Amino acid sequence: MNPPTDIDLRSAVTTEFLALADLLDPLPDSAWGTPSLCAGWRVREVVAHMTMPVRYSVAQFEAELRDCDGDFTRLSNLVAGRDAALPTSVLVGNLRDEVMHHWTPPGGGHTGALNHVVIHGLDITVPLGVRRRSPDDTLRAVLDDLTQGGTHAHFGFDLGGVSLRATDMDWSFGTGTPISGTGEDLALLVCGRKLPAGRIDGELARRGTGN
Repeated sequence: MNPPTDIDLRSAVTTEFLALADLLDPLPDSAWGTPSLCAGWRVREVVAHMTMPVRYSVAQFEAELRDCDGDFTRLSNLVAGRDAALPTSVLVGNLRDEVMHHWTPPGGGHTGALNHVVIHGLDITVPLGVRRRSPDDTLRAVLDDLTQGGTHAHFGFDLGGVSLRATDMDWSFGTGTPISGTGEDLALLVCGRKLPAGRIDGELARRGTGN
């Protein structure tokens, strides 16, 4: 199978952002207060974090980062906490804004943008109990980058000696002790998220999960 082109990735990014906006738009304010899979963040904070590029120019972002002594985690928490107070209509509008559909993270390219919207989207939808939304090709692109691109190292997940197998799509990685789950749950596992019990199968499923 040929790897996705930049055009494919941009289209997938737009689709993911618009689908998330359509999902969140009709929800009551109480749902926006649901704790996400990002520790300490509710749905509100995650969306505020996801859509920073809509509200901050590069110069503004760099100024905020300097104020946080170059600590991106500190900056993320600051902005997410502050901008989570925005009306939900504004945050949904930010998800639909074309700025997000063309944005790429520094050094991450279009694949990084797809990882951003898919993983943070799952940080929201899993706690909300929403069933899978992303197409196989989208999840495959994310899973391939997380495992083969070395992104997992940023989250402290060790892929050595394990075999990952998706139960709902044609995707697998590695050899060794088997770990299985849906494509979405495997992506979250590799990203170090703590998943609800029972979503991942395998002796080493405790890696990065709440199982």
